[in-house]
Amino acid sequence: MRWNPIPIRWPFRGATLKARLLGLLLPGMALALAVGLWLTRQQAEQAADAAYDRSLFGAIKGLDLSVSTASGGLSVEQPYALFEFFQLAGDGPVHYRVATDNGLVEIGSPDLPLPPPTLALKAGEPVFYDARYFGEAVRVGAYQRPLDPPVGDARTVLIQVAEGTVARERFTRAFVRQALWRDASLLGLLALAVMGVSAWALRPVQRLVDATRDRAAEDLRPLPAEDLPADLQPLVATINAQLARTGALVTQRRQFVDDASHQLRTPLTTLRAQLDYALREPDPQRVHEALQALSRELDHATRATQQLLVLARADAGRLVREPFDLGELAREVALALLPQARAAGLDFGVEAPESGAAVALGDRVQLREALMNLAHNALVHGRAGGQVTVEAHAVADGGWSLGVVDDGPGLDPAVARRLGERFVKGRGSRGSGLGLSIARAVIERHGGTLTMQPGHDGTGLRVTLNGAGVPVHEESP
Repeated sequence: MRWNPIPIRWPFRGATLKARLLGLLLPGMALALAVGLWLTRQQAEQAADAAYDRSLFGAIKGLDLSVSTASGGLSVEQPYALFEFFQLAGDGPVHYRVATDNGLVEIGSPDLPLPPPTLALKAGEPVFYDARYFGEAVRVGAYQRPLDPPVGDARTVLIQVAEGTVARERFTRAFVRQALWRDASLLGLLALAVMGVSAWALRPVQRLVDATRDRAAEDLRPLPAEDLPADLQPLVATINAQLARTGALVTQRRQFVDDASHQLRTPLTTLRAQLDYALREPDPQRVHEALQALSRELDHATRATQQLLVLARADAGRLVREPFDLGELAREVALALLPQARAAGLDFGVEAPESGAAVALGDRVQLREALMNLAHNALVHGRAGGQVTVEAHAVADGGWSLGVVDDGPGLDPAVARRLGERFVKGRGSRGSGLGLSIARAVIERHGGTLTMQPGHDGTGLRVTLNGAGVPVHEESP
């Protein structure tokens, strides 16, 4: 049998902070009130017992003064006036008993309960205890003293006085009732104080809510953190960080839309013009040439669109870091571009470690696209019949590098100063100006840098992606 636990719902889910605060504090205060009332009742009973015990002891002493052995026997002169006054003050019947230790003399109520065994009765020291007499709760005081002189074989006399506990219980109830009203009033005042203090303490939160609610939908400025309590500032800082990330994402999306419209407007206009020309041209040869130009322009627009998508992924896509082989990545890129290099008559090669010799950590898909753009730029803009080499190296300090070197004319200084900016390209270039932007965005997301320097013997151009912190391992071939 499968046991499915019953889900426990938090009782304050959806409640306001004020309600949660009251919901947590009031039960605790109510419990403290109950404990306080119980302690108050105990203290009231103890105080009542002390007061009534003093009265009982006074009655015992008065009765003791009336006990005499001067006649050779035990005589007791009953103090009726004392008992009448005591009975009126105690608001109930009064019972007494005077008896010798040998049991031969017993005056008063003979069956008045004796002290319990737990109370050690010592001569000259009174004891007080609760008992029941004829079904009535009574408080009893007992006092034992030596007989001087003794009467026969009786050596001590025991004097007991008892009274009902009605007055004592009435006093205790009145005392507890007063304490209850006092504590309940205090609890109500505390609840009101908590509500008032919580409302005052939560005013900064309400101001924050108002400031956020009144904002325009496109307003992503940081929330003001001035004059906020210290425990709210981390929350506002977190919200502002999220606003900054959201703003960056909105900017990236807006930039992508601007990039797409900028990059595709010209090719689409050119495609439309070439298509209209081909439709109007009666000469088949010129129609064929127009279609070839149309095909080339379409290839250009397709590559520009692909680069825009790659750039968007590089800006906002999730970076998947995993080990990859530097040498295999470089050879894969070179193999993919080999047909283009052969068609251009270039000496195209790879300089990279053997498989398994250098393993780095990073997003292989994005790094492949970045290296592919660098290599494609070198093939397009390199010297006719020149050399292009794809490079991959493990750096001694634990990093790695991927790059391309050629022996062409190099990069226009105006373009070099704006390395990696979007749509920046040299004069006469047919590219989209996004290749270096893609490479720069990818390597910066890896925590690395894009560098550019002269190639071999100070000629040509070397563009390198410098990764930080790894490779994972490197072995000598």
